[in-house]
Formats: sequence, structure tokens, C-alpha cells
Amino acid sequence: MSQTEYELIVIGGGAAGLTAGVYGARSGLKTLVLERGPAGGLISEAPWIENYLGMGTVKGTELIEKFKKHAERYVEIREFEPVSDIEKNGKFVVKTSNREYESSGVILATGTSRKKLRVKGETEFSGRGVSYCAVCDGYFFKGKKVVVVGGGNTAAIDALFLKNVGCEVTMVHRRDILRAEEAYKKQLEGRINLYLNSTIEEIVGDEVVKGVRIRNTKDGTEKLLETDGVFICIGEVPNIELARKLGVSLDGEGYIKTDKNQRTNVGGVYAAGDVTGGVKQIIVACAEGATAALSAFEDLRTPYWAKKVR
Repeated sequence: MSQTEYELIVIGGGAAGLTAGVYGARSGLKTLVLERGPAGGLISEAPWIENYLGMGTVKGTELIEKFKKHAERYVEIREFEPVSDIEKNGKFVVKTSNREYESSGVILATGTSRKKLRVKGETEFSGRGVSYCAVCDGYFFKGKKVVVVGGGNTAAIDALFLKNVGCEVTMVHRRDILRAEEAYKKQLEGRINLYLNSTIEEIVGDEVVKGVRIRNTKDGTEKLLETDGVFICIGEVPNIELARKLGVSLDGEGYIKTDKNQRTNVGGVYAAGDVTGGVKQIIVACAEGATAALSAFEDLRTPYWAKKVR
């Protein structure tokens, strides 16, 4: 297997990874970005984004395309090349199905994956009424009934998107109040059906989804709701398989622990974006990506402004 040497390898091609790639390359480091799928991460699944400065309202796919085109001016990006293994033997050896790469530093920008409900019927009806991406599958449910599970910003945005598509939308949330921003709550008022203090106990159907059985967490009563689709938006779990292989420290929720400069406890390993937990916003991911790359540059090179210690 051929081996190619870089100074810095960024694993993950979302907002944090692409920004890290740009800052690493512009600092003069020979940099590579590896992404297991198409660049973008979960941004690509956002129907629209309204809080990224300078962009107004923009589709997630449009924003990530702008990120990617910008990054490609500076850094090599290899999509659809998942990292299967990583080792540290002096330098880092990053293995993919195509080849092996060697680098002096690694930035983990591996992001998160959608959480699952883990209820009866979820796996059985995946792709047959159960979805985790409204922008991917919403148009198939135009004119039909759908249930959105969750109460955060992602759930609210997906519910609004599905409503605009032409769906009859019901939101089911386990708490007594939605966690979404007030701006989204106001847009939802009077437009959707809402079941608070409720959980999904089972997804039912035959060849496709026909309904969900929900339970009221206050009084324990159950009800069967007819629906054609179930969109699950209950948060994410960090993608930390590679971090574990390197012995990187994790917090109590399984996210990568870093200092303020995005350094981990393992020398030469940095982390940025949603995989570090905290505030999961695109602008934060970009800032962390830039910080991680600049920290890597400081550690891998002796910058001209550094004072020599005698």
C-alpha cells in the first residue's frame, strides 16, 4: 500500500474540517482533508440556515458548497475516503481503503451522527417511513401526515420545512417545553400539532409506516397516532472511534476534551467542531477549526514571532 506524507491531516470535511484545512494550508503546512462521504457533514441536511453572518437565509447544501469551493483553492480534499485506522509511531499513520498517509499532526473534525430512538419499528421501517433527514426525504411526504420527534432547533427547523413542503406536521417532545430558539417557536405556533411530555414507544405499520404509539410521561396514558412518516431529530452522538484508538481523553458525555487552543491530551492531536461538544453551531465549528490549525502550525513549526528561550 502506497504511503504519502503530509505535515497535517484533517479528518472530517464539515465546517470545522474545511476551515482547518484552509488555515493549515495557508500557514504553509502541507495539509490534507479526508472525508468519509461528501463534504459537509450534517450541514448538508439542514433545510436552511439563518444565523450564519453575511449569508442571510441559505440552504445547507448551498452553504457547504461555498465552503468547499473556497477550501479547494488552498487545500487538497479527498471525499468518500473514510479513515479505517490510525496509529502513532513517532508520526501518525492514517489508513484508508485506498492508501496510507503519514503526518506530523492530526486534527479530528469527525463530527457527530444522528441519535436513534431505539424503539420497536425504528429499524424495521428505516427508509420506509422512518427518516433522520427532512431535506433528504421530506418531498416524498408532500400532502401526507408526518411526525417530527424532538424539541430542539433541528426538530423545529425540520418541522417548519416539512410544513412548507405541504405536510401535516405533528411534533412529539418528551419535555414540557420545546428547547428550540424563540424565533423558531413563534414560527411553529398555530401551524403544527404538538404533543409535549410525550415519548414514542413504538413505530407501527405493514410495508410502510402507518402510525406511532405515544405515551404521556405525566399520566402514563398511551395513544396511537396515524402517520405516514417519522422524522427523528433527537440530537447527535460524537464520532470518536479514531479518538479512542489514539487514547484521546473524552468527557462524561463522550465528546473529545480539548484546551482553549483545541489541543487534546495526546501530542500532535487536535480536535474541532461538534465532536468536541459544547455549542454546536457552524460559526463555532469554523472558529475551532481555525484555532486547531493555528495551534498545529505553532507546534509543528517555529513561527517567526516566537521568542527563543535561552
